[in-house]
Amino acid sequence: MQARRKFALTLPSGVLVLGERTLVMGVLNVTPDSFSDGGHFHETENAVKHALEMQRAGADLIDIGGESARPGAIGISAEEELRRILPVLRGLRRRLRIPISVDTCKVEVAQVALAAGAEMINDISGLRADPELARVAKRGGVPLALMHIRGTPKTMQQLKPAKNIWREVERGLRWSVERALKAGVRRGQLLIDPGIGFGKTVTQNYELLCRLDRLQKFKLPILIGTSRKSFIGKVLGSAPPEQRLFGTASSVAASILAGAHIVRVHDVAEMVQVVRVADAVLRAG
Repeated sequence: MQARRKFALTLPSGVLVLGERTLVMGVLNVTPDSFSDGGHFHETENAVKHALEMQRAGADLIDIGGESARPGAIGISAEEELRRILPVLRGLRRRLRIPISVDTCKVEVAQVALAAGAEMINDISGLRADPELARVAKRGGVPLALMHIRGTPKTMQQLKPAKNIWREVERGLRWSVERALKAGVRRGQLLIDPGIGFGKTVTQNYELLCRLDRLQKFKLPILIGTSRKSFIGKVLGSAPPEQRLFGTASSVAASILAGAHIVRVHDVAEMVQVVRVADAVLRAG
C-alpha cells in the first residue's frame, strides 16, 4: 500500500478535501433503463427521496445521471436528459446538504445542471464526446472527473479486447487530462477514473483493480465505480446486480487500499461501513 495523496477541490459551496478519508459518491440514475436499479428512481419524487436517504446513510456526494451508460445503450437528446434530471435538481435545492455531481457528456446538460445547483461534472467519455465540456467546467469553477472508456456505451462490448489494457487506460487518461488543461481547467480541479467495465474484459477489470496504484503517477485524485457491475457477477455464478452486494464490498475495499479517493456506489449505508474499515487499515499502514 502506498500513502494516499491529499487534494482539495474547489466547489461553489466550499472546498472538498480528498485523501484524509475515502469519500462516498451515491449513484442516482434518473433513467428508465438502468442496468443496476431497474429504473426505480425514474420518477422525480422517488429520485429526490432516494437522494435524501443516501445523504442520511452517509454519502458525501450524489451523482445524478439522466442517460444510461449500460452496454448497448443508445444515446438520448440533451432535451430528454434535462427533462429527467432538472426536476430532481430543483426538488433537492435547499434540501440536500452535500454536493451534487452531474453525470453527463453534453455541454447543454452540464450548463443547465450547474445553474440548477450541481457543483461537479462527471464525464464518462473523458471529453471525447464533447471537448467543450472542459470549458463549461472552467467557467463554472467546478471539478471535472475524466473517465476512460473504450468506444461508446453502444459499441464498447463489440470492440476487440485491448492487447494491453494498462497502456490503453494510461494513454487515454493522459489525452483527457491534456485536453482539459488546454481548455483552461486548473489541474487542481481534475479527477481521473479508469472506467471499470467500460469496454474492458472481466480479467482486465481485475487487472485494473489489482494495480490501481499505477494511476498515482498522474498526481490526481482517483474516482472509481465498481458497484454491482457485471465483472463482479461473472465470478459469483452470474449473480444479478441486486445480488452483488458483498462482491461490490470486496471491490470497493480493494480500490481504497490501492489509492482511490472517491468510490461511486449504489448501496451507500453498506459501503460506508466498508470505507471506514478500509480507511482504518490505510491509517494503520
